[in-house]
Amino acid sequence: MTNQQRAVAWVMGLTVFVLMLYLLRGVMLPFVAGMAVAYFLDPACDWLEKKGCSRMFATSFITASFFLLALLLLVLLAPVAFGQAIDLFDKIPQYTAAIPQKIAPLLERLKPYIGEQGVTEILAVFKASVGDTVKWLARMAGGLVGQLEALANLVSLLLITPIVSFYLLRDWDHLVAKVDSWLPRAHLETIREQFREIDRTLAGFVRGQVTVCVILGTFYGLGLSMVGLEFGFIIGFATGLVSFVPFFGMLAGLVVGIGLAIAQFDSWLSVGLVAAVFAAGQVLEGNFLTPKLVGERVGLHAVWVIFALLACGALFGFVGVLLAVPLAAVVGVLVRFGVGRYLESPLYLADAPPGGKKGRKGKA
Repeated sequence: MTNQQRAVAWVMGLTVFVLMLYLLRGVMLPFVAGMAVAYFLDPACDWLEKKGCSRMFATSFITASFFLLALLLLVLLAPVAFGQAIDLFDKIPQYTAAIPQKIAPLLERLKPYIGEQGVTEILAVFKASVGDTVKWLARMAGGLVGQLEALANLVSLLLITPIVSFYLLRDWDHLVAKVDSWLPRAHLETIREQFREIDRTLAGFVRGQVTVCVILGTFYGLGLSMVGLEFGFIIGFATGLVSFVPFFGMLAGLVVGIGLAIAQFDSWLSVGLVAAVFAAGQVLEGNFLTPKLVGERVGLHAVWVIFALLACGALFGFVGVLLAVPLAAVVGVLVRFGVGRYLESPLYLADAPPGGKKGRKGKA
């Protein structure tokens, strides 16, 4: 088989894989989630094996501990989060009416600079934006309540994911060895090195980012609750959980939190305390959590992660969101490998001056 035929075979295989993933996206959620959990827990199982435990015992203990802890957190946090979410939707009309009244004095101070017409236009735009936001939230809430498919996915996620996670975690090393046996022998070490690079990238980003999101969610939730913001826990915890989307999670939480603070508090000092919680969270994340838990060598640029999340989410829904970062890591590693091979190829070095290759390596 020629190199061209091999390339065609790989492209066809990849096309079939993507097509099947798209067609089966409605039932893939528990399996993708189970694979993610198994990948996340595999180092803990390996550690127990090194201590003398069997793989079966390590898998059973780690899987049971993980899902019992997740169930405990769900039992403790779900009633609070659900209750606050219901109250928040009930009070949205009250908040939307209060916010324009609260910002009216601030606009009065700006009147000498922007004029009466400017103040009127700002208020009109703000009221229209708030109205559109309320309508969107109402449609979203109605859609979530009315979608039986979403409920079925949730049930399947809760029931099937632990089973899938257990079996994948138990057989993880065997699966890796089986895939390794399928690799072309002529390029075995090169492909293994790329897989190791992908694993390092995912281990640094996914495992570290999950920990960062949980810590940030707890920090924001407790901080906003301590400063007296209504629904502060659910807003803060949700902000932390979506912080895996660079910048978007914090900005969304900040906008919602500040808006509720303006509607709720009569003092701008309290609004400033809400903003201070988000600022402290950013300092904590940027200077301590991310450098320690994620690191700077994961090779995933923030813009690339955002694009991958949006693109995969649009194509495959929530399954695509789960697959976005692994796919981004794979593509990133392969692109860097391809660029590295190109920079060492005659296509790049043709007619280069004698010191060209050495100079290029010095800059890499």
